Amino acid sequence: MTARICGICPVAYQMSALHAMENALGLEPTPELHALRRLIYCGEWIESHTLHIYMLHAPDFLGYPSAVDMAKDHPEIVQDGLQIKKAGNAIVQLLGGREVHPINVRVGGFYRVPTATELQPLRQQLLQARDMAIETVRWAASLPFPAFERSAAQSYEFVALSDPHEYPMNRGRIASSRGLDIAASDYDSHFREEHVPYTNALHSVLVERGAYLVGPMARYNLNYACLSPLVRQVAEDVGFPPFCANPFRSIVVRAIEVLYAFDEAVRIIDHYTAPESPYLEMSPRAATGCAATEAPRGLLYHRYSLDDRGKITDARIVPPTSQNQKTIEDDLRHMLPKYMHLREDKLQAQCEQAIRNYDPCISCATHFLKLHMDEVQR
Repeated sequence: MTARICGICPVAYQMSALHAMENALGLEPTPELHALRRLIYCGEWIESHTLHIYMLHAPDFLGYPSAVDMAKDHPEIVQDGLQIKKAGNAIVQLLGGREVHPINVRVGGFYRVPTATELQPLRQQLLQARDMAIETVRWAASLPFPAFERSAAQSYEFVALSDPHEYPMNRGRIASSRGLDIAASDYDSHFREEHVPYTNALHSVLVERGAYLVGPMARYNLNYACLSPLVRQVAEDVGFPPFCANPFRSIVVRAIEVLYAFDEAVRIIDHYTAPESPYLEMSPRAATGCAATEAPRGLLYHRYSLDDRGKITDARIVPPTSQNQKTIEDDLRHMLPKYMHLREDKLQAQCEQAIRNYDPCISCATHFLKLHMDEVQR
């Protein structure tokens, strides 16, 4: 059911829920099952990031109101995006049973796992798409980026999973650029959601320090060393540094993560050993479990309490857009004074682009942001 929460990142919601349930039931997926779950997560990152890069954010940088308008002058850009996304769809189709809202993942593993032979046609498709992903990094790095840097006193606190052995997707501790290092089970002690007077959207804050940033920039900045040698080399070739603090350049980070997802998917297939069993057996029990995984948009936290029949009696889900909401608003406050001389339509477009830096769950909706300006004479 959690896969139905989002049509863009259903794997992330499904995976966080499964890991939380397994935490409650004392299950630890085998290395083979963990690898398969990483593989399907690669598919979702490719699907989601490519949609955002080519269809939502690229029109901002090239001066078009939408991908449809951009396609009239740059059909090759849209075609490349669709071709890369198709390879991500193929991963989710094979492992999840269908491209959207996958149905093959279950508590303890999968209902069915693929054979090594079934993975080989997918491998060929991924290799071809990986070459296109390299070109995407080069193209994204060549876009014009607004200068946007916060002062040291107003710098971001980046928050993401971190694991010494792998670039984080569905395993690791919650870490930050200011020294946070906690298990997912300690999330509720360090993060709090707050009501604010002017919106129904909750603001998530770090109890100790306030606003923070989750998503590709946070993952990249905290886990650069875990990227594959190919990905680090491509980033170096285009002159992209190991640390990025300009959210407008997040489109490059997403392109780098797309390339990483292809490289990681090929690596997993090359080392694939089918699990002895597609899933671990379990018995319901009264317990509470939690987990955090890395959705394309950032850290996604789930916590569930179960009764002795396995029915959910309490649930908490904190999506990445909620965690970034306060930082998005802060970005607009920092950015607006520099652009107040613009016409209202230009100013609106600039605000929309700044919001889309975060690929929020409302990304499509922000194509019709309403801007109201009250001019005060002094």
